[in-house]
Amino acid sequence: MNNDIGRFLAKRAHLDPHQEAVVELESGRRFTYAELDARANRIADALLDKGVRKGDRVALLMMNGVEYLESYFGAAKIGAVLVPLNWRLAPPELEFILADSGSETLLFDGEFDAVAGALRGLATPVQHWIRAGEGTLDFADGYDTLCAGAASTPPRAEAHGDDLLFIMYTSGTTGTPKGAVHTHETMTWASLTINLTTDMRHGDRYLQVMPLFHVGALTPATSMLHRGGTLVVMRTFDPTKIFEVIERERISLGLVVPAMLQFMWAQPSRTTCDHSSLRWLMSGAAALPISLLERYAGMGIGLYQVYGLTETCGPACLISPQLAAERPGSTGRAFFHTEVRVVGEEGQDVAPGEVGEVWIRGAHVMKEYWNQPEATAEAVRDGWLLSGDLARVDEDGFIYICDRKKDMILSGGENIYPAEVESVLTAHPGIIEAAVIGQASKTWGESQLAIVVVAPGEELSEGDVIEHCRSRLAGYKVPRRVVFTDALPRNATGKVLKKDLRRIHPGPASE
Repeated sequence: MNNDIGRFLAKRAHLDPHQEAVVELESGRRFTYAELDARANRIADALLDKGVRKGDRVALLMMNGVEYLESYFGAAKIGAVLVPLNWRLAPPELEFILADSGSETLLFDGEFDAVAGALRGLATPVQHWIRAGEGTLDFADGYDTLCAGAASTPPRAEAHGDDLLFIMYTSGTTGTPKGAVHTHETMTWASLTINLTTDMRHGDRYLQVMPLFHVGALTPATSMLHRGGTLVVMRTFDPTKIFEVIERERISLGLVVPAMLQFMWAQPSRTTCDHSSLRWLMSGAAALPISLLERYAGMGIGLYQVYGLTETCGPACLISPQLAAERPGSTGRAFFHTEVRVVGEEGQDVAPGEVGEVWIRGAHVMKEYWNQPEATAEAVRDGWLLSGDLARVDEDGFIYICDRKKDMILSGGENIYPAEVESVLTAHPGIIEAAVIGQASKTWGESQLAIVVVAPGEELSEGDVIEHCRSRLAGYKVPRRVVFTDALPRNATGKVLKKDLRRIHPGPASE
């Protein structure tokens, strides 16, 4: 069978035509695999009628929903290349991605009419504007109208394993976004390795709350449909409804980030709703505080911790709830069809306990950065992806992420990894979020500043926070200053935007 992601949906519809594939929570719409496949065929046929051909880029500016999923599979069926757009970006940021990718077709939700209007006035290559939702827009074709006139049978084109599937732009937390290019083949292997490493089962019901424009959402969603489960889709994350949804829809698994877990824990429904169907949740994008792991274990909910990148189509390392309790702070070992090394400056594997860069190899690693051969050559060596993340490894091969190379603080000649300090900070019961950055210092070269979010009803002073750290960290790692804030700036996937914090707190340090 050809590894064509669009054909995967058709095959699942053939095997399980009447099984529920997608549930939209807000609208109440429910679709079987046969219905989802027919809808994907219609948008594929509609795109062909608009002149979209194999290799053409189709940008998608939509919230989570069935239109997103069927557009993804529909584009895959005809070999078009999806360009998922982060709907939190401003028009000039979206302009860059549209221009860089050469996207001539844009599918968007009606709630983004103003954004689409702004993009029309910018230098984008978009020629075909297709709008989903109620109402009309004078310069856009109606999504439903196009699909109503299209065929529900398999489209007049197909893709192959080496064809491009999507270009996903990195979050840009440290600079200008780069487009990571993935093929049908890399997604196939990403789906397989997730299914073979985690306890995903046919018929599982997966809570889809992460935004589908991110690899941490799109890849698990593909894996779940590949496996034959049901995606229960929440348009955007709403912690006040999560446990009610788990009870009503009998959710068995899902993926969230630590910040979401914190918000969920604060909900009264956590103790009143039946969550017995929920076997596990996967947590990624940031380090998981051991306190959260223990709290959810007390509820009978296991938390897998995952480490991955856009460039790996998601998977890199995973640790089970059981092993995480035995090895606090570890992100585990490589996924099934994945190899991971921790490499020193001379290209050698580091000894246990030493810090090096994480290198990842597998059939799910990206093909390239779009139109950036030099950046590709820097990032990929002999099939190994150089992650830019620093880690240490123990005697049994378990990986412990230290930090991004660019986030490491050099203070008084000592390397300080903010993630380690942040883990200590969030272990304090009165702290729900924390980030550590470096500021220029005449005395130390760099000096570490902690930015802290205090839990509602708690009162903490700078001295309280420093004392908490002093009892748990070497002296040179203890933050020299602490500031308090209501919330940390994060991107849509839950990663703290350190570049924003550096802009807000430019320094220099007082010492």
